[in-house]
Amino acid sequence: MNTMKVGSRSAVSLSLAACLPAVLLSGCMQARVEESREMPTHIAKGEAVVILAKPQVEGAGAEDAFMDCVSNELKGGKANIIVHGNDEFVDAMFPWFEPGTAPAKPEAVTALLTRPGVSEKVAASGVRYVVWLDGSTQKTDGGGSIACGAAPGAAGCIGFGWWEKESAYEATVWDLKQAKTAGSVGTNVTGTSAIIGAVVPLPFIARVQSAACNRMADQLRSFFTGDGEAPAEAVATTTTAKGAEP
Repeated sequence: MNTMKVGSRSAVSLSLAACLPAVLLSGCMQARVEESREMPTHIAKGEAVVILAKPQVEGAGAEDAFMDCVSNELKGGKANIIVHGNDEFVDAMFPWFEPGTAPAKPEAVTALLTRPGVSEKVAASGVRYVVWLDGSTQKTDGGGSIACGAAPGAAGCIGFGWWEKESAYEATVWDLKQAKTAGSVGTNVTGTSAIIGAVVPLPFIARVQSAACNRMADQLRSFFTGDGEAPAEAVATTTTAKGAEP
């Protein structure tokens, strides 16, 4: 879901030049959100959601800190969405949702629920929807340099450095009750940060992962509380935001 990557060095330079005034004022970020719905998902009273890292063949899934952020942002609100802690759910369901034994497809949940005690544990948890989260935040580019020095009675830095980060995450929603995939939600945020050496280093940091967390949680909330009476084609929106913290 790397929809925001720039394809050439010259394109990166042009993008930075366009974004630079915003970076110097408050930072520069671009965000893209996608949703694909396959069935209605209006969550009912008493039903809960759990967010888990999608099992990976190699490497790790989404970062724990990002999953916790999405969980905390999603829970509560006007719809009073109940979100179970991922570790708590995995421990209660041991070993059926461990990375090596978790169902690979939602249809496999039907067979899983026939195992002794599994359906009772799922019912006791109240979890209706499992959100499998996949993705990461990575540095994609950077340049410039900062030089700092000190002498008797004086010290300071001079120069300019910048770097670009991308947060790309996708959430696949399973309906445990119907043993089907309900749809998916994706978010992609790129941000350019900079540090200016003007005696005292002045950092302007684009909080791309925090922005991705907020957008993912907002989109999931809409996914679970919207009408969603009929499957829809994938919908994507792109926004440009200024909001880095110095």
